[in-house]
Amino acid sequence: MEASVQKQVDRFCRQYLQLEQTLNYPEPQYIRRSDVQDAIYQRLFAEGALPGGSPPLRYQLRVLKELISRIEASIEDWDEHGVSDCLMSSLSVLFSTPAPNENDAVQQKYPVVYHLASLPGHEAHIDLFENRALIAAGGTTGLRTWEAALHLGQLLCHGPSIVSGKRVLELGAGTGYLSILCVKYLGATHAIASDGSDDVINNLPENLSLNQLQDSSAISLMKLEWGHALVGSEEKRWNGGRPLDVVLGADITFDPSVIPDLVSTLLDLFSLYPHVEVIIAATQRNLQTFHVFLERCMGEGLRVEDVSFEIPPRDQQEGPFYNDQVAIRICKVSKS
Repeated sequence: MEASVQKQVDRFCRQYLQLEQTLNYPEPQYIRRSDVQDAIYQRLFAEGALPGGSPPLRYQLRVLKELISRIEASIEDWDEHGVSDCLMSSLSVLFSTPAPNENDAVQQKYPVVYHLASLPGHEAHIDLFENRALIAAGGTTGLRTWEAALHLGQLLCHGPSIVSGKRVLELGAGTGYLSILCVKYLGATHAIASDGSDDVINNLPENLSLNQLQDSSAISLMKLEWGHALVGSEEKRWNGGRPLDVVLGADITFDPSVIPDLVSTLLDLFSLYPHVEVIIAATQRNLQTFHVFLERCMGEGLRVEDVSFEIPPRDQQEGPFYNDQVAIRICKVSKS
């Protein structure tokens, strides 16, 4: 398959595996080709193609119906081209599969694959179980990966020296995307995926297993409630007195009510680790909310500096895929 065609197939398959709602289907002159249809079938719909599990049934149906519709519309000569029997058979199977009721579907987690196109090697990816509909106990939205985490991850992929050979703490880890990225691909010595929600912490071991990190000593989980003093319990000192070089946080400033506790925790971290580097990414859905964070930092003697890193245009993204119409701000926080 020509490189230009392969690129379109790759892009479509990666978007499907990331459960994107808007997909870029291969162009008509390619989608009608049998080799293109077979490649898509083998990667997405063949039995055993997705060992981590399949997307939601309704998602599979919607995408496959649209794919076949586009194939049919692209065919000018039915003696020369046709619709793959394998794809048609897959559609028939999906139609005959009982759909879960809405209440059950909302409770389920599904595998999501984030391809890391900016890293060397064709197969770099992070696999996660996510629930994009469910709000966990306490109102947390940590059962899905948000855009700020994807964008901050891209910054780290382009500048791996930020975490390579260093010990990292992720605040509000959610699905653990950043911690997994740091350990699995960017050479971090150790990463702590921390969160204040029991639901989120209990979800993380499954995601570590998906990325073959379940037995790794390079990553650990920690329940960390912001605003609580960083003191030891079983160990005399917090984190056993082990060094910490970098603190990461993505989309952790969206709730004004938690910002005082977040800044309090940052101050405690600077007290324990005066030279720690803190990098925060925030989706600018509400500018006033981030101003609350800035004002609180300023009032507590913390300096916040912007890091210039643009979101790639959507039509140039090869994975991970995320919205290029909403600004994402990345900042370094330091002790004045």
